[in-house]
Amino acid sequence: MTDRLSELTAAGVAVWLDDLSRVRLSSGGLDQLRREQHVAGVTTNPSIFAKALSDATEYNWQLTDLATRGIEVEEAVRMLTTYDVRWACDVMRPSYDGSAGVDGRVSIEVDPRLAHETAKTVAEAKALWWLVDRPNLFIKIPATEEGLPAITATLAEGISVNVTLIFGLDRYSAVMEAFLAGLEQAKANGHDLSKIGSVASFFVSRVDTEVDKRLEKIGSDRAKALRGKAAVANAQLAYERYGKVFSSDRWQALADAGAHPQRPLWASTSTKNPDYRDVIYVEELIAPGTVNTMPESVIHAYADHGETRGDTITGSYDDARQVFTDLEAVGVDMADVIATLEREGVEKFEASWLELLEGVKKSLTEAAKGTGEPNKAAKDNAQAAQQAGGNA
Repeated sequence: MTDRLSELTAAGVAVWLDDLSRVRLSSGGLDQLRREQHVAGVTTNPSIFAKALSDATEYNWQLTDLATRGIEVEEAVRMLTTYDVRWACDVMRPSYDGSAGVDGRVSIEVDPRLAHETAKTVAEAKALWWLVDRPNLFIKIPATEEGLPAITATLAEGISVNVTLIFGLDRYSAVMEAFLAGLEQAKANGHDLSKIGSVASFFVSRVDTEVDKRLEKIGSDRAKALRGKAAVANAQLAYERYGKVFSSDRWQALADAGAHPQRPLWASTSTKNPDYRDVIYVEELIAPGTVNTMPESVIHAYADHGETRGDTITGSYDDARQVFTDLEAVGVDMADVIATLEREGVEKFEASWLELLEGVKKSLTEAAKGTGEPNKAAKDNAQAAQQAGGNA
């Protein structure tokens, strides 16, 4: 049989799983994906944790202990989620060691409510880093304007960062600038740059969802012909910028000091429109030095029928720019699209976080009553949390 995920990996794309649960950990499912499906990293978000909590009894003993100790809900969430992430880091450690610290990473997100508060984001990042206490951890920080200096400050502390919620090209350039500045400060602070990792999570399918909605509203044949093209073009042009930054003299000085580049990570790669090929955001975004984080369903879909056609990004830049020219010509304001997506992205993750808090609060209350099944109290909130957060 053709090992399509092996071919994808050989083409330079690191396959990461966009999911985590204690059931997946305790059953050995994550380790099996690492060993058999070439999964080399894990990403999480609040809606993923909310669903995990509602679906399994594996959390009951910890919820009961937390309730017995009278732990407040926000601290309980930290204890529950960092326990899973720490375990996942240990499962992925062979990938980390085997790749000299490039892969084998597991991400945990700072409280999304802090997305516009720089100092608190840095403090939260440091707290999560201490709690998990694993070298292959990534702290997820959103690429808001206030998040940019937090990214630099966190990296300067020697803490590895997954920059999330990147939608636009100019913001992506600012993220790479924040990364370079952070590593320069880390070097000045005496940190070993070879131990610091980073990815820049560039969201894909949500761009098509928003642009296609606007194209449908415009309604012309010319507009409708552009559906399903914006997201891939946007990511391709992001990779062009990545290539320029990480071939610069400034980057070379950091590389000479042992630094690894901040890889572009394609996030939100499940297809939202059923009319589109289910692995389109994998097949069309293949290039060396990238990461594609996928729900397990997309991983299995690619293993079944994905086509690795070599580098599908480099050389596409002129065509991608033409897509943007055509979108502008029919009346799509891409600057407004990007601003809308960033605002909604933060709002969705914040709503998802609040739903997670509410679910854990109910679970702690049930645990304190001694019902024996405290996790069931979270189920009323999990579906709403998943809908609010969406696929990362």
